[in-house]
Amino acid sequence: MNNLINILQYQFVERAIIAGLFLGIVCAVMGVFLVLRKMSLIGDGLAHISFGAIAIGIVFGFYPLVTAIPLVIIASLIIYALTRKHIIEGDAIIGILASLGLAMGVILSSISTGFNVDIFSYLFGNILSITQPDLLFVIIGSIIILSIIILFYQEFMAISFNPEQAQISGIPVTILDILFSIITALTVLMSIKLAGALLVSALIILPASSSLQIAKSFQNTVLLAIVFALVSILIGIIISFVFNIPTGATIVTVNAIIFFAILIIKLLKAKELSYRNM
Repeated sequence: MNNLINILQYQFVERAIIAGLFLGIVCAVMGVFLVLRKMSLIGDGLAHISFGAIAIGIVFGFYPLVTAIPLVIIASLIIYALTRKHIIEGDAIIGILASLGLAMGVILSSISTGFNVDIFSYLFGNILSITQPDLLFVIIGSIIILSIIILFYQEFMAISFNPEQAQISGIPVTILDILFSIITALTVLMSIKLAGALLVSALIILPASSSLQIAKSFQNTVLLAIVFALVSILIGIIISFVFNIPTGATIVTVNAIIFFAILIIKLLKAKELSYRNM
C-alpha cells in the first residue's frame, strides 16, 4: 500500500492516471457503439493514419496532436463517404489509408532526425510521458466527445441497432453518422499516446467486447465497458511503472486477460448448463 502511495506522488504518474481515466471512459463508450456498428476495424485504420499525421506535425515543429486533428477527421469522413456510396468496401479503404498513414510516418521520421523518441512513443504508446498540453488536450477532447454522446445518445443507439428504422423514424442518420465519424477520429487521436498506433484499436474494442458477453442491456453494456477499461488502465499503469515495461502494451494485455477470463467463465457455465439439461 505504501508503495502504491509513493507511486502516486510522482507528477507524471498523476498525469497518466488522470488522462487514462478520461480516455478509458471515452474509449469504452465509443467502443460499444463501434462494435455494434461492426466498425471495429476503423479504430486500427485511423490509428495508423494518426501516426502519419502526427509525424507531419513533429517534422514541421507544430504540436502534433492538434496538427493531426483535421487530417484524421478528413480521413474518417473519406472512409464514411466511400463505404456509404459502396464505391469500395470499408475494410479495403481502411487498409489502404492505414498503410499509407503508417508509411508516411516512417518516411517522415527517417527524413527528419531518424526514428526519434517522440515518434516512437506515438507508435507504441507511453502514457507515462504525457505532458501538460497532452493532458489538457485529452480532458477537453473527452468532455466534448462525451457531451455529444449524451446529447445524441438515443439517436446513436437507434442507428447502431437499426439504421434503416432510424431513418424512417425521422432521425437525421447521415448528419449523425458524419458527427460520429468525427468523434471516432478524435477518440483514436487522443488515445494514441496511451496505447500507440499499433495497439489503440484494442483499447477501444476489448472493453466493449468483454462487456457485450455478459451485459443484459445496452446501458449495462456501456457501464461494464467503462469499468473494464478503467480497471485495465489503472492496473496497467501501475504494473508498467513498477516493472518498467511498455504501458500501452501492458494495458492492452490486462484488457485481453479480462476478456478471455470472461469468455472462459461463460463457456464453462454454458457447458455446465448443457450437462444439467441432458
